[in-house]
Amino acid sequence: MNREEKAQIIQELTEKFSKYPNFYVCDGTGMTAQQVTEFRKMVFAKGMEYQVVKNTLIVKALANLSNTDYTPFNEKVLKGMSGILFADAASANAPAKLLKDFYKTGVENPQLKGASISADFYIGANQLDSLVALKSKNELIGDIIGLLQSPAKNVVSALQSSGGKLAGVLKTLSEKPE
Repeated sequence: MNREEKAQIIQELTEKFSKYPNFYVCDGTGMTAQQVTEFRKMVFAKGMEYQVVKNTLIVKALANLSNTDYTPFNEKVLKGMSGILFADAASANAPAKLLKDFYKTGVENPQLKGASISADFYIGANQLDSLVALKSKNELIGDIIGLLQSPAKNVVSALQSSGGKLAGVLKTLSEKPE
């Protein structure tokens, strides 16, 4: 690979890292060709992208991003074989769920090496459960709306039940002989 090709790959990666603020770095060492094909099919079906790239090119592409210092991430995660799962901002936990689903087929690879979610770092395969538990923006909005509606529903329910009791009391009083 010559310098121009490397520069082009670095530029493409920089654009992807800018476009996708959430990405996961995985190690697919030991996967068979069939397993890789099945994994890529799952990735494509979920609307994500998986790309295997040299670590040095990833480091250079991340260095082009001015908003975050990826040095600790680079030192701890970018060793050995690295494949990157790109996910959009709306579904930060989708790649983690995809990996969990893929592991259910009996395959233990690709192993999560680390993830960057909106410039927060999750390093190590033991972070997978935490990443799966992350809620998307839409899920958080739904939770907040549900919490805001809950007191209003309780007030309306109390008023409706009290209204029925009050009507019953008034009816009883009106029917009572004088």
